[in-house]
Amino acid sequence: MKSGGSFQRMIKFSEIHYSRPDTALLVEKINSLTENFKSAKSFDEALNIFDNLEKIQDNVETMYSTAYTRHMIDTKDEFYDGEMRYLDEKLPLLQEAMQTFSLAFFDSPFRNDFEKSYGSLIFKKIEISLKTFSPEIITELQEENKLVTDYSKLIASAQIDFDGEKRTLSQLSPYKLSADDEVREAAWNAEGQFYADNADKLDNLYDDLVKLRDTQAKKMGYENYIPLGYNKMSRESYDKNDVELFRKSVRDHLVPVADRLYRAQAKRLGVSYPLTFADAALSFRTGNPKPQGTSDDILAHAKKFYHELSPETAEFIDALYDGEYFDVLSKKGKAGGGYCTFLPDCRMPFIFANFNNTSHDVDVMTHEAGHAFAFYMSRDFYPSVYRQPTNESCEVHSMSMEFLAWDWAEGFFGKDTNKYKYHHISAALTFIPYGTMVDHFQHIVYENPEMTPAMRHEEWKKLLAIYMPWMKLGEITFYGEGKGWQRQSHIYQRPFYYIDYCLAQTVALQCWADMQSSRDKAWEKYLHFVKNAGKLTFSELVVDAGFELPFGDVFGGSLVKTVTDWIDNFEKSVELK
Repeated sequence: MKSGGSFQRMIKFSEIHYSRPDTALLVEKINSLTENFKSAKSFDEALNIFDNLEKIQDNVETMYSTAYTRHMIDTKDEFYDGEMRYLDEKLPLLQEAMQTFSLAFFDSPFRNDFEKSYGSLIFKKIEISLKTFSPEIITELQEENKLVTDYSKLIASAQIDFDGEKRTLSQLSPYKLSADDEVREAAWNAEGQFYADNADKLDNLYDDLVKLRDTQAKKMGYENYIPLGYNKMSRESYDKNDVELFRKSVRDHLVPVADRLYRAQAKRLGVSYPLTFADAALSFRTGNPKPQGTSDDILAHAKKFYHELSPETAEFIDALYDGEYFDVLSKKGKAGGGYCTFLPDCRMPFIFANFNNTSHDVDVMTHEAGHAFAFYMSRDFYPSVYRQPTNESCEVHSMSMEFLAWDWAEGFFGKDTNKYKYHHISAALTFIPYGTMVDHFQHIVYENPEMTPAMRHEEWKKLLAIYMPWMKLGEITFYGEGKGWQRQSHIYQRPFYYIDYCLAQTVALQCWADMQSSRDKAWEKYLHFVKNAGKLTFSELVVDAGFELPFGDVFGGSLVKTVTDWIDNFEKSVELK
């Protein structure tokens, strides 16, 4: 049985030699391997060809992730900007060649042998992927890649005059959380003004993306982009109907709970209800929880946390730090946001983020590092399709890790530890209505691709009234006009991704509930979930680890009561100002 080839384990990220993938040569190689695979006389011969394809895919993914991450670290770097333009245009051509191989693999006379060695899920994954591509849509894919890159560059270009300096959107974030009402509101308006100044560009970019994606779907025989989008997200064990049931449970049970929490917040702050966007961002009159110490202190305590959590996490964090597989400090020219990616040839993950002196910095070292830990645990899985499950499962890795760090919270937050725990668990509940609204919005958009930008803004306003009735419109530039969805990068870059966070948060809250009785039990279930990586579907992973599926009336049962009881008891026993 193959093991995935040879590699260098401890090469540093800065030492990775980037070499532009020669797509014409690679297409030729893949086509040749496909023909050889079709004529293979034995399983061993077929497996050897399959292994060669795995190595090609690993190298292309490594080069792409390297170029993309170096581009994101410095969007002004002309070399990597050029490489991303090249890759956006050329990689769809590889997709056509890989689909031809996938068809041959799917119909292989040695299918039973592959299933005996690697299980049947690989064929289910291929079956779904075959529904996501046709040579007819290469032009649209190329243009889509270009527009997504343009959106990232536009957001990264922000240079906002505030407090005597030009600041990126990430650098503005601490001011958006300031306990000083005037500063906080000014920061929200300054950010909103940047988006308002770029309103036409943002509208046009999304309008073009929606139409491109709708064209792709129609060319492939779909009614609209929704089923194609679901297949692109590799939905293996649930569908649109399951998501609609989840939405209903959120509206029926979670929105009222979130509304109660925001009413309590308004009382705590001494502000009117419903809240402005600026007031909703401030949880406590004395200020939101902030990490103690410097960025280096956060990184040092993160290392301590992972060393003490388990032998597996200790090995992981040492490899991550020794190889310098992270870039987390905010700086000019750096793209916004955060993510974790994987570099197969190095068998290492990479964390990209923007520290901003808020609790977000700690979340990076738990959430994104949760992704990285899962990648590290499955780094040697073969075939590569099993290294990573679908995205909602990946978000369970990260969101649960945030909760598992609670016993080490004091080292991150010091005197703000109680505020952090209250804020974290409350935000976990109140996030789900927002995330569900983002998904609902996208369903409406792709069901009605002919909508104008103004109509989309109106739909967002209607959904805000349903999912976030605690928000007051009209007072904050841009946000008050129903345009706040434009700052949610996933809507532009990864359609239908956002519900994955909501499904994952529902499972992560179950992990948190387990922690209340036994952290060891919670860790065992979490590690079991992680170790399966992508060898099971999302539903199978959840059930196999002993959690409840987040479909049906999931919030009508005991989970929400467990969380709200904890919040109520915490409010009675801890002074929160």
